[in-house]
Amino acid sequence: MRQNHHPQPDDKGSGERPSYQGAPANALPLTASEDRQWATMAHFGGILGFIPSMVIYLVFRDRGPFTAQESKEALNFTLPPTIIALVAWVLSFIPVIGWFFAILNALLWVAIAVSSVVAGIAVNRGRPYRYPLNLRRIP
Repeated sequence: MRQNHHPQPDDKGSGERPSYQGAPANALPLTASEDRQWATMAHFGGILGFIPSMVIYLVFRDRGPFTAQESKEALNFTLPPTIIALVAWVLSFIPVIGWFFAILNALLWVAIAVSSVVAGIAVNRGRPYRYPLNLRRIP
């Protein structure tokens, strides 16, 4: 016989399933270190487009003020050029003029990547970053 056995509803033969407890509905606030880390990742994620900053904004905006501020800044910056780059990518398949859109697409991604790295480095040092050219459409 096992010594540390705690009977479960299944052990009684009643056919009941054990109840599982999930994560609490209200997640804990981020520590200062975590807040800076997620804010940094929101900017570095711009290398991949707007999706990483959007996910970080939606998941962590209520848990850390620095993350909320910086992920929103990163999302506002990366959303328009990502959409333009995707349109340019589609247009790059047009014969004769497609080369122009392919070059435009590459230049947009380089600009987004360089700007995201510069912002990520500044935010990792604990300083808020504002992109020089940013529409700031998401309030």
